[in-house]
Amino acid sequence: MKTKLKDKVGVRIGVGALLLLLFLILNTLVAAQDIKLKVDECIDAYTKTGGFSGSVFIARGGKILLSKGYGMANYEYDLPNTPQTKFLLGSVTKQFTGMAIMQLQEKGLLDVNDPINKYIPDYANGEKITVHHLLTHTSGIPSFTDFPEYEQTMMIPSPVEKTIERFKDKPLEFAPGEKFKYSNSGYILLGYIIEKVSGKSYEEFLKENIFQPLGMINTGYAHTSEIIKHRASGYAPSDSGIVNAAYIDMSIPFSAGALYSTNEDLYLWHRALYTEELVKKSTLDKIFTPFKENYGYGWVIDTLFNRKRITHGGGINGFSNNITRYVDDDVCVIVLSNFELAQVGKICRDLAAIVFGEKYELLKERIAIKVNPEILDSYVGEYELEPGFVITITKEDNRLFTQATGQPKVEIFPESQIKFFLKVVDAQLTFLKDKEGKVTQIILYQGGKDYPAKKIK
Repeated sequence: MKTKLKDKVGVRIGVGALLLLLFLILNTLVAAQDIKLKVDECIDAYTKTGGFSGSVFIARGGKILLSKGYGMANYEYDLPNTPQTKFLLGSVTKQFTGMAIMQLQEKGLLDVNDPINKYIPDYANGEKITVHHLLTHTSGIPSFTDFPEYEQTMMIPSPVEKTIERFKDKPLEFAPGEKFKYSNSGYILLGYIIEKVSGKSYEEFLKENIFQPLGMINTGYAHTSEIIKHRASGYAPSDSGIVNAAYIDMSIPFSAGALYSTNEDLYLWHRALYTEELVKKSTLDKIFTPFKENYGYGWVIDTLFNRKRITHGGGINGFSNNITRYVDDDVCVIVLSNFELAQVGKICRDLAAIVFGEKYELLKERIAIKVNPEILDSYVGEYELEPGFVITITKEDNRLFTQATGQPKVEIFPESQIKFFLKVVDAQLTFLKDKEGKVTQIILYQGGKDYPAKKIK
């Protein structure tokens, strides 16, 4: 009798455990499906405004929750974006450049504390600037992409030595190590150092030491002339709608922004950064140690939703991208877009909020109204957001347009007498007046932040 009782109890326990397992599996499937529905709703809100086309990827705990394309990889041929579509990465490239530098340090071929004149003897102030300064954007070297002539020269092929000539003798903007200021010039120099120290091209070194070991077969240097299957075309906004992005020769961005990849390849990269497959843990810790302005070696390290976040965005003609890693939660969110003003940083934040059950707001549809032309006239002028960065407001055929320094001109639409919105991105402008009714400044609202700009002309 006792034996039979034990058998019955064992059966009951076994059935109970099975039911619990089935419940957990079902609950997980429902949760995953709920995430997919919410992500689709979120992304659709962006695509309907014309502010996004691209590919989205979310993974948690080593499991892919979503990998999906939205919009078109090529609008002229109606080719849709897919998880296999290849996008130009822009500054997402910098994390690979940082990794390559640290691999060379582990090999004993350089030290991040070395002054750069050890590798570039004739560089002005090279004895004061270290490799570490280049990695952390604290060198004081001005970014050549901010130079007035940049847009007129970006389509001309430029060997790295010629690119360096553009800024090597320019005065430093501050003493090395004193401040943080994003500098593409610094990462161009890092690529040059990689080539000089390794004896290989930047492209070859990354291929042999990062991409091939990780099986990243859909990642590489985006040479302008090469046929790269499944490469997306890049697009930009204009006052007449979406247009092909301005041409850039891919020798220009080099180690600061010339790579291409897919969401699925970047996920392989994300997984590898939990291991010592590429470098030791102590080296990874160094890469992910924030310096000034929370910047490490090719990554920004901060917190969001009270969770540690390691992230970096990238923008280049026709493309806007972001990879975000919540390392303690093993969550990865990647958004690659072939629309250069896509709000990928905000999209990544919204998608992470969905995964973690945090609050987020869907991009809302805004309705334009009519405003008296005389009121529009009062808004025309130049507004300085920061030194050297001006927002210009112009009027054409009773329509207002805005153009920020180095960016295309786009139309803004009134939703009230003083508030205007952009259709190409989720951004709004509010015009403020003094007691006499004179327009004195605008407030730009974008990415969840207010940016005041004083009227200067």
